[in-house]
Amino acid sequence: MSLPSIDLSVNPAEETIRLGPLAVRFLVTGENSSGTVAVFEVVVPAGQRLMGPAHSHDHYEETVYGIDGVLTWTVDGNPIDVGPGQALCIPRGAVHRFDNNGAKDAKGLCVVTPAAIGSQFFRECAEVINAAAGGPPDRAKMAEIMRRHGLTPAPPPLQA
Repeated sequence: MSLPSIDLSVNPAEETIRLGPLAVRFLVTGENSSGTVAVFEVVVPAGQRLMGPAHSHDHYEETVYGIDGVLTWTVDGNPIDVGPGQALCIPRGAVHRFDNNGAKDAKGLCVVTPAAIGSQFFRECAEVINAAAGGPPDRAKMAEIMRRHGLTPAPPPLQA
């Protein structure tokens, strides 16, 4: 029995994708791990809110690990600060988003198991976000991309 061929190199999926002010740096994709894991860094400038809608995913967990600064992850309505050396596992089905509410840029490592999402999702989102030129991205286009890649966009928050 032969084992599947896996690229045994450091950062086999090395690619950085710019989504407006955010940067997503892929390190490992499902193609590099026989579908078991996707690993990427996200760098979020100080005071930056996530431009896409809050969402959930039913087919994988997402674990985030703080490297630098603090990202506030809102999971099912509960804000949770994740700083350097801290990890948070977001379960399947939990609605979540993140923001950098601090005065310092933040960097986190995201681990998706199994690797149900990859760099193509972020490339497609980048097109919509970058086309908005700093304004809000087209919500309908973002929702379509999210659904196609297995994410469920949350409805917009009610305005008071």
